[in-house]
Amino acid sequence: MTDTPFTLVQISDLHIKAAGQLTYKVVDTYHALQQVIDQINRMRPAADAVVITGDLTDFGRDDEFRQVRQLLDTLQMPWFAIPGNHDDRQAFYRAFADKSWCPLPAPALNWVSDNFPVRLIGLDSTIPGKPGGRLESRTLQWLDEILQQAPDRPTMVMLHHPPFVSGIGHMDRQRLENPDDLQKITSRHPQVVRLLCGHVHRYMVSSLGNTLVCTAPGTSHQVAPDFSADGAACFVLEPAGFLVHRWQPLQPLVTHYLPVGSYPGPWPFYDEKGQLID
Repeated sequence: MTDTPFTLVQISDLHIKAAGQLTYKVVDTYHALQQVIDQINRMRPAADAVVITGDLTDFGRDDEFRQVRQLLDTLQMPWFAIPGNHDDRQAFYRAFADKSWCPLPAPALNWVSDNFPVRLIGLDSTIPGKPGGRLESRTLQWLDEILQQAPDRPTMVMLHHPPFVSGIGHMDRQRLENPDDLQKITSRHPQVVRLLCGHVHRYMVSSLGNTLVCTAPGTSHQVAPDFSADGAACFVLEPAGFLVHRWQPLQPLVTHYLPVGSYPGPWPFYDEKGQLID
């Protein structure tokens, strides 16, 4: 096992449209993603990789995928992606077929990367034509077999749909349909140190059995935090953000939330004599 720390940036729910179009006629998702990528590229030390946990496009069209590919190729580190419910599987494959991680065309687009100290596994939880998600039996079997191959390697597993109830009614009606099936597998493989999801456009932390689950905020708009039973499906223009998952040998994985934008600072806590500034 390497002694080098590993940093994975997670972005999600880009909802890119074709050139010049606003998502929901309100949100400039293109320039929002540009800002996110610029901030990621400025990180020091640089991140080792970036993962996009679904909904790269708004309607899954080829022109939207061409647009998002153009932006993602400006990242200065390796990047990986999984589809979300807004993404069309075939268009996803056409856009990323040249990437080493992109699987051959199949009913589900699942992949594994062994190129880093932490193993990365991407799962396709989409159901064509539906907003909710489900892990197919062949995906679950594949995941179990892949995890059996490296029981001692810390592993992060990505899927778009969260396997928990968020409390936001309209999102919970389109969550992962079979979280128990996933839990049966992760419970047998304690090397899974985190499940990384998107879909809900908010930073949330929950668990699936003994495995921590994190959802990433959107790179532009966020789902309104309405916890009423009959809350409308709405979004708000809260600050965008992304997650930074930092792994170090012999230490638990740590997840940071970073807002997007420029803010005043940094200022020192201590003066030139090492005293706390009063």
